[in-house]
Amino acid sequence: MVIYHRGAAIQPSITRRGNIFIARACILEEDGESTSLGDLGQFASPSSAYEFAVRSATAFVDGAPMPRSPFEGRAIG
Repeated sequence: MVIYHRGAAIQPSITRRGNIFIARACILEEDGESTSLGDLGQFASPSSAYEFAVRSATAFVDGAPMPRSPFEGRAIG
């Protein structure tokens, strides 16, 4: 699903790896510049991962500080 925020198209997504869900987001701005925020964090449920991806992407578009992932484990990979 694509969400629009301040003229930017945000596409949040989640990926499952074992028992965890990884939050990701891609942003396409009005000027055509695209940005991938990559892996944003690990979550126990798909809904929490998706919501975090949306919060992170809207913060990026607004120029606000990015939220911290509630779980900081070892590197994803």
